[in-house]
Amino acid sequence: MEIDRRGLLALLAGAAAVPLMPVRALAADPSDWTALLAEAKGQTVWFHAWGGGDQINDYIGWAAGEVKQRYGVTVEHVKVTDTANVVQTVLAEKSAGRTTGGSVDLVWINGENFAAMKREGLLQRRGWAESLPNFAFVDVAGKPTTRVDFTIPTDGLEAPWGMAQLVFFHDTATTPNPPRSAAEFLAYAKANPGRLAYPQPPDFMGSTFLKQILTETTSDPVRLARPVEAGDLEEVTRPLYAYLDDLHPHLWRSGRAYPQNVAALMQLLADDEIDVAFAFNPATASNDVENGVLPDSVRGYVFAGGTIGNTHFVAIPFNSGAAAGAMVFADFLMSPEAQARKADAVVWGDPTVLDVARLGEADRARFAGITRGVATPTAEELGTVLPEPHPSWMEAVETAWTARYGAT
Repeated sequence: MEIDRRGLLALLAGAAAVPLMPVRALAADPSDWTALLAEAKGQTVWFHAWGGGDQINDYIGWAAGEVKQRYGVTVEHVKVTDTANVVQTVLAEKSAGRTTGGSVDLVWINGENFAAMKREGLLQRRGWAESLPNFAFVDVAGKPTTRVDFTIPTDGLEAPWGMAQLVFFHDTATTPNPPRSAAEFLAYAKANPGRLAYPQPPDFMGSTFLKQILTETTSDPVRLARPVEAGDLEEVTRPLYAYLDDLHPHLWRSGRAYPQNVAALMQLLADDEIDVAFAFNPATASNDVENGVLPDSVRGYVFAGGTIGNTHFVAIPFNSGAAAGAMVFADFLMSPEAQARKADAVVWGDPTVLDVARLGEADRARFAGITRGVATPTAEELGTVLPEPHPSWMEAVETAWTARYGAT
């Protein structure tokens, strides 16, 4: 999703002079679940979440129906295209002194948007997410990004919802030996001009591709875990731009144009214009195979040294008027039932945040029975998950990319 950072930064600058306002106390503590359920009954939760995918929208609709039936909580999906706009809304409400009855009760979030909301005190009190009953099943040891969002500790300010990892896709019938590292990607492009592409930053997938290449090419990847400092930005990113300068003339349309998003990239693969595509949902190609868009010979894979991955979350703004209902919905989204349904490629194919081995027999059976999809890598095949850089690196890299290549 594209992010309007200029507007966000302007609002953050304006909010700097506004005194911080206390976070509204909750009427019911989530550790007292019975009392919280009673408070939540009858509430309407305005859930601001990306609305650009039919499968995702359908899944949210199903989950909303379940909590309505079971707990008397109404969830209204506010479909957004840019989560940064939601951050701007909450920040504007805080600046105007609207400390209760906010227009956003729950938001689908991660990365720099979470970092901004945490920094500006725009979220519900620390720890609520880890007090939810179903958080007990989250795989915090095996999936550490469930507690660390783009290097920023979550501190229980957001509840993990799903996992994501950069996965590449190729047609085994026509491209049996795809590139399996940044170096091989460049060599493949030179040997096969016009047969590779990546989305144009700041599209999310285009930016993720840049992060993958940056992680593989920089001499100091540990530096990426800390905020950008002006003195070392050029040094750390110099190998990335040398790589891109070498790569671009050999890309689709000679690097003079870029697909606008992951859907356009996947369509190029379907149209046999490129040999390799990629997405952040491992089941993306399986969904396209199921729908007849891609041939059933397409398979997913990751680079030999691992690929960028993260967790996406839901968070409650500080001034939500339905915090109890939002917690009930967040807890349901983490439930084994909801997580197994979401992981099914026929439904969505979004990987679970749970430690399935710790679940009871019936819940383990839910996961055993899901459809993985013919093109979806297994958990073992996904291999090493590389950490996201600090959010400030992505903003700096995107700005430099646009200045360097955006006019082409």
